[in-house]
Amino acid sequence: MKIDNKLLKKVDYSLIITVLLICTIGIVVIGSATHSLGSERYIRTQTISILLGMIAISVILFIDYNTFSRIYIPIYIICNLMLLSVFILGQGSESWGADRWIRIGGFGFQPSDFAKIGIIICLAKVLDDNKDKLHKPKVLFKVLLFAAVPMLLILTQPDLGTTMVFAAFVFGMLFVAGLKYKHIIVAMGVGLVTAPLAWFGVLHDYQKRRLLTFLNPEQDPLGEGYHTLQSEVAVGAGKIFGKGLFNGTSNQFGFLPEKHTDFIFSVVAEELGFVGVLVLIILYSIMIYKCIKIAKEAKDDFGSYLVIGVVFMLAFHIFLNIAMTIGLAPVTGKPLPFVSYGGTFMLTNMMAIGLVLNVSMRKDKINF
Repeated sequence: MKIDNKLLKKVDYSLIITVLLICTIGIVVIGSATHSLGSERYIRTQTISILLGMIAISVILFIDYNTFSRIYIPIYIICNLMLLSVFILGQGSESWGADRWIRIGGFGFQPSDFAKIGIIICLAKVLDDNKDKLHKPKVLFKVLLFAAVPMLLILTQPDLGTTMVFAAFVFGMLFVAGLKYKHIIVAMGVGLVTAPLAWFGVLHDYQKRRLLTFLNPEQDPLGEGYHTLQSEVAVGAGKIFGKGLFNGTSNQFGFLPEKHTDFIFSVVAEELGFVGVLVLIILYSIMIYKCIKIAKEAKDDFGSYLVIGVVFMLAFHIFLNIAMTIGLAPVTGKPLPFVSYGGTFMLTNMMAIGLVLNVSMRKDKINF
């Protein structure tokens, strides 16, 4: 199977370059963060993950994105079955407080990472089919129920952070599809009213402790508040130009926890300073801007909703991770896209970019 040359010329290569520049920063910082652990293995694994991601992008580009809309029901079923499998085969409660990992031999992955991509595709199709009737309560309820099933499965793993990511892109896609402001206000009101019920009936003890620690990390500086406090110290120590690669005190002396995954932004801030952080944020902004531009130029609403889902997913991941590392959000365990160490997280984010590029290269109708 071959892609038409006219389509290849329409690939947004500047978006690919932007993503690869972010990935390069990630590899460099991972090398510093894992220096004492033998960085070669981590760098090699991350590089392989990026290469696999590029292969995944290439494969996705071969398939017209509208093909996914025609098989959205099987995709939806597979996503929910993967999430259900976590309750049978899941591992990880001793390390992360939740059985959200599936391990096959030496390979481990979180089904929720792949489910994010699948549900974005499915929800884009459902919104495309119902965009003219979204203002009707019955239709809106049906759409919300469709999105709520995988969200509830993830919440009960329990994985509050990923549930929040789902909520972010579901809201973003509904808003772009024409959700009325009165529905948004009603939803906010329901959220405020049900918040106490969620505290007593939904959140687990360790999640409650994280929220309380977020409000006052100094109350347990050597326990629940340790991650936040050490991250804030590392970020502040970087100042304008940083301490230099391999010279960060919190990083190199082991004070900073999860420094190559969840708290890698703290390493960027400590060793590359405000300048390094600014470069990274500018690259992220360019990436998000290009994706939004592609969504606006998409040839159909399904493609537009698809890209908007990816935009909100990536943007919320970026916002939540950075806010977590500087003490503006509770610790949720959400890594930084294209920078944090992690094979399946890198692969799924690359797949998301592949979908965006797919929509971009087919924005004009081409006859084969």
